[in-house]
This record gives sequence, C-alpha cells and structure tokens, in this order.
Amino acid sequence: MMRWCLAGLALAMSGGSSFSAQRVDLGAIDPNFDYHSYANVDQFRVTHLDLDLRVDMKFQGITGRAVLELKRVDPRATQLVLDTKDLMILDVTQKATDVMGATAKNQSFWVSRPFHLEKPDPILGSALVIELPPSKRGTEAIRIDYETMASSAALQWLTPKQTARHKAFLYTNSEPIGARSWIPLQDTPQVRATYRARVHTDSDVRAVMSAENDPKAKRGDYTFVMPEAVPSYLIALAVGDLEFKETGPRTGVYAEKSMIKEAAKEFADTESMIQANEKMFGPYRWSRYDVLVMPPSFPEGGMENPRLSFITPTVVVGDKSLVSVIAHELAHSWAGNLVGNATWRDLWLNEGFTDYMESRIMTAVYGEQRSSMEAVLGLKSLRADLAKLKPADQILAIDLRDRDPDDVFSQIPYEKGRLFLNYLDAKFGREHFDAFLRGYFDHFAFKSITTEQFLAYLQENLLDRFPGIVTRSQVNAWVLGPGLPADAVLPVTTMFEPVDEARAAWLAGKLAPKKLGMDWIAQQWLYFLNNMPATLPASQLADLDKAFGFGKSPNAEIAHGWFKLVITNDYQPSFPRLEEYLKTVGRRKLIAPLYEALMKTPSGAAVAKRVFAKARPGYHPETVKAIEAIVVPKEETSE
Repeated sequence: MMRWCLAGLALAMSGGSSFSAQRVDLGAIDPNFDYHSYANVDQFRVTHLDLDLRVDMKFQGITGRAVLELKRVDPRATQLVLDTKDLMILDVTQKATDVMGATAKNQSFWVSRPFHLEKPDPILGSALVIELPPSKRGTEAIRIDYETMASSAALQWLTPKQTARHKAFLYTNSEPIGARSWIPLQDTPQVRATYRARVHTDSDVRAVMSAENDPKAKRGDYTFVMPEAVPSYLIALAVGDLEFKETGPRTGVYAEKSMIKEAAKEFADTESMIQANEKMFGPYRWSRYDVLVMPPSFPEGGMENPRLSFITPTVVVGDKSLVSVIAHELAHSWAGNLVGNATWRDLWLNEGFTDYMESRIMTAVYGEQRSSMEAVLGLKSLRADLAKLKPADQILAIDLRDRDPDDVFSQIPYEKGRLFLNYLDAKFGREHFDAFLRGYFDHFAFKSITTEQFLAYLQENLLDRFPGIVTRSQVNAWVLGPGLPADAVLPVTTMFEPVDEARAAWLAGKLAPKKLGMDWIAQQWLYFLNNMPATLPASQLADLDKAFGFGKSPNAEIAHGWFKLVITNDYQPSFPRLEEYLKTVGRRKLIAPLYEALMKTPSGAAVAKRVFAKARPGYHPETVKAIEAIVVPKEETSE
C-alpha cells in the first residue's frame, strides 16, 4: 500500500523545483533514511553549532541566534532544509568571506538569504527552507535569528510557586525530536556536531548545559563548550536556583539547596559505577559525569545528556534503592552518547545496550542478588508490554514511519534489547562478549549507526569469529521478530521466594502484617505489592496501610505499587494521598498507569479528571499530552 509520508521529502537541487513531499512505499524501509527529519543530510551536514541564547524567565521565552557550520556534501545543492517546530524565524544570513570589501584578515560579511517555513506537521513541525547560491566551497556558515513560542514541547517553564526555592525554573527535554522546538537545526541523530553556547540569564539563577560546566561561573552570563560531536537530542539546557556539590574526582550533583545534601549522599557511588564500567567496556570519554536533580515535573526517570544527566527527584529516597537509574544514564555514556542510534527505529542500540550495562554495573557495585531482582522485575514489565502490543511493535528494529517517534519508547527496546545481549553473553561467554563490546565501542566511537550496521559488525566480529554458536537466523529472531525467542536466557532469582511465601501466609491469615518484610529491601517490597491478587478486602488493605503507610513511602516506586492496589480495590482512605501523589509527581512511568486504572470506573474517572485539571499546570507538555490521551475521551478532544 502506498501512503503519503510527511517525513519523506524531495529536496530541490540547483535550478530545481520547490520543496515538496514525495510518496514513500511503506513496504520497504530505507534504514539509512530518517523518516522523522526534514533535513537534507545527503546535501548538507552540520558539523558545529554556535548558540547565543537569552533566557527570559519572566515571559517564558528564549531569544536565540544559531550559527550552523555546514559541510556542503553536494556542491549542486541550492536549498538547505532544517527542522523547526513552534519557532519564530526572524532572519537568516550566510557568512560570505569572498565578497567585495572583505579584504582585511578574518573580516567577513553576513548576507541575507531568502527562506520560508513549510506547512507544519503536528508531529514533525515545519521545514525551514533556506535558498543558497551554488558554491564549490566545502564549508558554509548560516546564521539564524529566532524566538521560541509558548507552545514549544521541549521547554518546561516552572513558576516560582512550583519550585522549592520559589525561583523560576527552565529545562529542556529534547529526546526524541524536541530539539527543533528550541533550536533550528538538523534534528536527526544521524548528524553529530560539536557546539558552543553563550547563555544570558537573570543574575539570581544558574544555567547548566550538556557540556563543560563551571560551578564557579559568574551568574547571568555563561559559556559552554561541548568538544565531542553529539546528536541534537543530547543538547540540553536547564536554568534555576541551583547549587553544586562534588561527589568524587569527576562526579558531582546540581540541585536546589533543599535537595543538594541528600542527593549528593544518594549518588555517592557514581565514581565507583564509572570505574566498574570502564573496567568492563573501556574508558569514559566525557571528562566529567555530573547529574542535575530535576523538579518533580520532570517526565522521565533520567535523560542521558552527556556530562550532565538530568535525573528525576523520585530516585532520591535515602537508601540508594533506586540508583539503578544513575547506572542506566551513566551507561549511556557508552551506549547512545558514544555509539548511538542513527534513527529512532534503532533506539534499541541505545537502550538495550544500556539496560544490559546497567545490570553489569549494579552487579559490580551492589552485588548479584540485587541486580538479579531488578532484572526479574524488568522482565515482568516487558511481559506486560508484550501482552498489549501488536506483533509489529514487539520488534527491536521497529517500523516507525508515519508515526510519532515517542511510540518506540516501550519496554521492547529496553528489556528485550537487554535480554538479547544477555543471550549473546551466555552463548559466547563473558570474556569473548566483553571483548566484542569493547571493540564495538572503539570501532564506532562518536558515530551514529543503524541496526544493519550493527548486525554486519556482529556477524564479522562475533558470529563468524566463533562459528557454530549462534546463527544469523537466531539473531534475526531477536531483532526482526516479535515476542521472545524460545531459547531466550531469562533472569532468575531466589530472593523473591521468601516474599511469595510471606505473601501467601499473610493472605491466608497466618502471618500478621507487622511480621512481613522484616529484612526485605525495596526490590522485594515492589515484588510483594506488584504480585498481589487483583482483589483484596478492605480490612487487609487497612492492615497493610496501618503497618507500613505505603502511600507515604519516600520510595515513589513503592508508593506507585500501593496506589495501583488502592485504585483497583477502591480503598478510599488512601485516595487523598493518591491525589497528592498525582499532583506532585510528574514522572510518566509512575502516574500514567494510575490514571489508566482510575479511568476504568465511573467514580475513578471523575477523580482522574478532577485531579488532572489541578495537576496539569505542573506537568511537562509531553506528560500533559500523554495523560490527556488517557483522561479526555477522543470525542472531547476532537471538538
């Protein structure tokens, strides 16, 4: 079947026709084409980005100037096409060093160039088309003056009332295709560029970026340098009343003052994590690894921005029970940031590898028992997604054409990807597989690759080198087939056996609540709650509530498990705390399932709509979109 694919665009050549869409045969994927970018990367490639940004916290906008240094791949090309979404383009000029008058050394002129924005697509935004004269020069410099709009999905503006120190806060969330809503650029992971940025802010707030940060920089005027080439989704900015505390020789924490001490204590093992991963998979190549503890509205567990991961405050628990999030984002320094996906179809190359390395880090730092429990919990989440996803969406190298790239973010690229690498590890042996991964990271360092490139490398450097162990058809079953192959190596643990026994005894009335979990850790409590019968009497829920107060647990994951039981069983005494949770936690993983559960009954739906109306201003725009899809019926959104 032939369909119009808005991401497939014909690019005008010199003397060619105007910018237009082309039909794409959805029966044949081009693995080298990014269906979620307008950029004509086969004709121009951005190699460096210079930014000058003025952040207005009061009026919630950014006035920017972006200078794109380009390599002209095709000398015949006369149109540069960039990605934008919800940007006001004010002016476009080209650096011209060979015009009359530019005689002094290093003198240059900026010449205006015609440009226009194409009709916007609700997912991809608008293509910015810039007319350029033919040139045999290999490099170009294009300057774009612009302003962001209030509708920018990548920008989260928090008012003073929404932060601990009552100071306004801004952060960006550019993955997968949000960078185009605050910078006009080639918003595709195929393109990697270095960048330099100057950021102007009010003097009472601090700016930080996914670059070299100076904790002692003068407030109000900041300069950042990212000397390694990164894809656009890893360019990140945050502005707020932040403080810094070192946690190791190359690690530290940025956070609001109210959280800085406890966050630094929680993440004190970060240097040990780096050393463990270096020992297994090669050197850390990003100089420092700092984390920024985000406001509660942050929609993700973490975002792996190089040199400065953004981390949800829900992992600051006090007992390091959720620091696997840190291990995960740190592992992205190898899988994703160093060697990453070329398109969003290839996301599993980032997330599957990272989940695998996360387990290895957790084993090295915290022991096999803990990492095995987390792996079993991850398998349960994967099976839940497999049960509701259609077969085509259970594939690692998923077909995302004509779809929002956010659709790829299920447990498939994460947990199924992890299990695929576990399978290779088990089949070839730890020594051989670690050597393979170290060679992989060296070979493709600072490159973005496709699934096909990985499979070719795997064939040459593992399958062919050790023949007769794993066939290409077995690999294809993992990467291109739905579900889990029959010979998958699944995680197991004995640590949940006493939990099952205690739960059964308590449910049968043979064990008092206060006798439960006297020596359990957080992962065992999660397993205890998440494997309860669907229906429980109010008396038993009341006993648990009185004994443990799960709804007030500092561990947001445990509270989440409790609230699922509360909703399913309509346990009204915990509903006030449930409402407070939904209004103060912005992490989609934790709140979306609760809204879904509430919407299954008329009374619950009323609660969901009322709470969402109150919580909405504090949610990230992408969270609003996700929860709105759950809470607001389609007939209401279409009116």
